[in-house]
Amino acid sequence: MDMNSFLPIQVPWTPQTATSAPKQAPSFFPYADNAGTVAAISGTDFAVLAADTRQSAGGNYLINTRYQPKMFKLSNGSVFGTSGFYGDATTFLNRINQRLEWYRHAHDKEMSTPALAQLISILLYSRRFFPYYVRVLLGGLDLEGRGVVYGYDSIGSYEACLSRAVGSGGKMIQPFLDNQIERKTQTGILRAPLTLDKTKTIMRDAFTSAAERDIYTGDYVEIFTITAQGVNVEKFDLRKD
Repeated sequence: MDMNSFLPIQVPWTPQTATSAPKQAPSFFPYADNAGTVAAISGTDFAVLAADTRQSAGGNYLINTRYQPKMFKLSNGSVFGTSGFYGDATTFLNRINQRLEWYRHAHDKEMSTPALAQLISILLYSRRFFPYYVRVLLGGLDLEGRGVVYGYDSIGSYEACLSRAVGSGGKMIQPFLDNQIERKTQTGILRAPLTLDKTKTIMRDAFTSAAERDIYTGDYVEIFTITAQGVNVEKFDLRKD
């Protein structure tokens, strides 16, 4: 028997062409950014939160709807605002409302705003390995009746702040709030407490300006005012093109 018959068959090498390149499976990306802007300001005995109502289709420059609220009343003393992926926002809001319902049945009262801030942090952290694609703000009154605003990152770290703006127009509104509310860029000027009417005027001006420069912010702005008497909502027109 020929010993060469036991040797492996030598296949001639041929260089790969462009048509023989390996195919890559489509990447999995479960998120979408429906944009929009949310902002909040805390006062001495009130909190003011606002959000535009335009929902866009991310980077496609398409408008899904001109009226989709981003601000939701959770109790008589707290309001929740969210921007980002609308599917995650509604799912997250449902989880919060479920926990609030359990709390009312167990304690026969509404959850306070500081406790609610901690609850939202826990719910966000529970999804830290697959985060909700949302930008979250919470505003209301604390246990002493003072206005308070909480800002969050994507995995639940949070802090109380005087003013905060998030979303597609947040980078435009936040410097304006730093100047008008916290006086960070005004040297030699003491920060005096703002009245409720003045705070609402600042918030409306901020969204009017952002709507002129951010195509994802527009149509209407809803302003929620939280006081000891409850939650009041006002709606104003913004740029619609």
